[in-house]
Amino acid sequence: MFELLPDAGLRLPGSAGTLRFGIDERTAQWAVATIADVRDGWACGARWAFSAQYRGLTLDAYGDTTDRGGRHQDIPGLAGITLTRDPFTLTGPSACPVVLGGVDLFGYPTAEVSDALSDSLHPTLRLSGDTLYLNAVSVHAKPVPVES
Repeated sequence: MFELLPDAGLRLPGSAGTLRFGIDERTAQWAVATIADVRDGWACGARWAFSAQYRGLTLDAYGDTTDRGGRHQDIPGLAGITLTRDPFTLTGPSACPVVLGGVDLFGYPTAEVSDALSDSLHPTLRLSGDTLYLNAVSVHAKPVPVES
């Protein structure tokens, strides 16, 4: 089971640990590598990114983000995590639970998940899905305030 921790990151299945916002790439990859093969990835504005497949889910993580245009604050270390369902499993519950506040986001139809969360989504979370079931969830670190 994956457990979303909006202010902290993502708890991984079993005893693999927690991907905490701000950790470095090596630490993040090491934790994920205990449950799945890690592959290099790419994310716009990030110095590093990787992905992994686990029981019908794709985990994408990226970090050390910068915004050369100055529109957003830089985020050191792990900055964002996305879990996406395999497109062939969108018509039923996911094989691996993805939990937020006791609600399995991929285990019930989108309407039921929305009712259970009752519009109280944390501002760092994004849910996606235009099918019967949600197909992705993302959680992002809060930007670190810039000291003047």
